[in-house]
Amino acid sequence: METENIVFKNFENKKKNLYLKKKLIKFLNFKNLFKKYPLLISLTDKYDYTFEKEKLKKLKQYPEFNLIGMGGSILGAEAIYDFLNHKIKKKFFFLNNLQNRKISKSKNKRLNLIVSKSGNTLETNSNLNLILTKQNKNHNLIITENKKNILSKISHKLKADIIEHKNYIGGRYSVLSEVGMIPAELMGLKEKKFKRLNYLAKNKKFMNYLVQNVSSIYSNIINGKNNGVILNYDEKLENFLKWYQQLAAESLGKKGKGFFPIISTMPKDNHSLLQLYLDGPKNNFFTFFSTKEKNSFKFNKSFLISELNQLKSKNIDEVLYAQKKATQNVFKNKRLPFRSFEIINRNEATLGELFAFFILETLMLSSLLKVNPIDQPSVELIKIETKRILK
Repeated sequence: METENIVFKNFENKKKNLYLKKKLIKFLNFKNLFKKYPLLISLTDKYDYTFEKEKLKKLKQYPEFNLIGMGGSILGAEAIYDFLNHKIKKKFFFLNNLQNRKISKSKNKRLNLIVSKSGNTLETNSNLNLILTKQNKNHNLIITENKKNILSKISHKLKADIIEHKNYIGGRYSVLSEVGMIPAELMGLKEKKFKRLNYLAKNKKFMNYLVQNVSSIYSNIINGKNNGVILNYDEKLENFLKWYQQLAAESLGKKGKGFFPIISTMPKDNHSLLQLYLDGPKNNFFTFFSTKEKNSFKFNKSFLISELNQLKSKNIDEVLYAQKKATQNVFKNKRLPFRSFEIINRNEATLGELFAFFILETLMLSSLLKVNPIDQPSVELIKIETKRILK
């Protein structure tokens, strides 16, 4: 399968499960799918935002931004910022964990963008307190549900602007809603360019590959391959893959089901984990990610000795490609299941297609595994226990 932005090669699977294929095609009836999962509307240009772009113009004047959130409230924006950094002139600072970290005073007045669906996330509110203490002249913009919560109370005290987080869109599915698109707009990007679901839904080849892909992953899972190892050859995709990692883990890891999404940094991990992948337990399936870079560093001939003649007239991208291809060839010889995504263009549409692909993949897998892809009941146990300890 190929769009103008991505080349996707599916798992090699000679045995095709026609029953699964029919079931998944039926699932992809978009009229019914949008009723069952209204969050999907955010992946289209029909989504009705709770903010006005005109009001964002003043906020775009800030040269620096603090984005404060946890999990799905921040991972999507981080993915966008890293992948499209070449198009972004603004500076964004992400507070995505509760750490004993130093936050320096800034010479520039910043915009604090605080995101929490519930408004009660302990780590987010703790980091906000830290920022307000260190940088007390910043302007504050809060994205949270339209209900009484800790953030809404803080907003009144700070006289901060509030934008509604739709209650039917969970954090890990919110990247193309206000949660990810307000940061994208503040970065100087165009939110409409991310909205690719309508285009993909009309692409029969794409949908057919999606169905085959989900069928293959499901077969791997039921055959005991419970680790989904992501082999990443593009460092600018790391935060996108962390977004995907949360999506898959939190949506599918229930009732003893799901798979463990593991991010492996290549080719670095050739020298640490590859031996395990090749000759260790056969409980993994693999996903290759790479990007065709147009202006990759070319090796300087004056520093190449005879033993490195193979690098003459080559660039870093060609070396990465050779290592990826070599790994795929060895995997194929050892009959290790893998699929691959090769990115052609580093733009908004590419990310939009990837976001849509993996959200659909996750919802389809949840249907086959018979788990609720929206909730995360066990995560709440940690929150309750933490509050009990802190009392």
